[in-house]
Amino acid sequence: MTSRAVQYARFGGPEVLEIVDREDPEPGPGQVRLAVRAASVNPVDWKLRSGAFAGTDAPERPVVAGQDVAGVVEALGDGVDAFTVGDEVLGHARGGAYAEKALADVSRLVRKPSSVSWETAASLPVVVTTAYRALNLLRLGGDAPGTVLVVNGASGGVGIVVTQVAVARGITVVGTASASHQDDVRALGAIPVVYGDGLVERVRAVADHVDAVFDTAGKGDLGELVALTGGPDRVLTIAHPDAQTHGVTFSSGGGNAEVEGALAEFVGRLDAGTARAPEVVVYPLEKAGQAQEDNRTGTVSGKLVLVP
Repeated sequence: MTSRAVQYARFGGPEVLEIVDREDPEPGPGQVRLAVRAASVNPVDWKLRSGAFAGTDAPERPVVAGQDVAGVVEALGDGVDAFTVGDEVLGHARGGAYAEKALADVSRLVRKPSSVSWETAASLPVVVTTAYRALNLLRLGGDAPGTVLVVNGASGGVGIVVTQVAVARGITVVGTASASHQDDVRALGAIPVVYGDGLVERVRAVADHVDAVFDTAGKGDLGELVALTGGPDRVLTIAHPDAQTHGVTFSSGGGNAEVEGALAEFVGRLDAGTARAPEVVVYPLEKAGQAQEDNRTGTVSGKLVLVP
């Protein structure tokens, strides 16, 4: 059987993405094949496609884009007993998620509650695992009442998740966002402030101290964020290009940095109605290039999701 997938055979702009028909991938040991219902777009997708992390003009073989996936289990690899055919799941794809069929390691999947839509489910894996990882790296992995955390970019996907998780742990969150998103940040349980020039003064006006800063936006003066804590050791960024200049830790994730059970915990909160997910904007699979470009430029608010 064949199915469609979005792939690139050379590095470059969104124009290098193409839809191809390919043989359905076969799951190996510990893997399942999913009938994909939705896949989300993350900055790492277009950075990889651009060749930003490569030293050549093209990958060794065509690459199917995407990591976040939600779908229905349709085939099991050897040794799989955690799921059965027909189960609805979400998590991280192995070998690309922008497709009608995708593989995933069962260890990177969780069950999708019926209360969570396919599009929302697909939007969660990277933003949730990133949020929990950041809190751990900032030594805020458990309850921390009395702690003040500044989240730079609290109205974005990762910001929305990390703010809610931190607030649930008793942390006072000061969230930066544009003037138009102040009410959105307040609704998450955070103290909203407008980002931009004068940020340090605005934060100090609402918090008598700052214990840690998490930069999700990669914009603005990173030096101002360092000034809030008095040093770079309590500042973490996932996006700022000046991290090394300021001695700030840059976290790209992976390996031992990931928090076991993070995705399942947050999905459980959604199902219980005690948390909310980022808003999603849906594109057809054929518009993958446009979705990546809209994600890169920030011209569309919300978590961008592809549906086959």
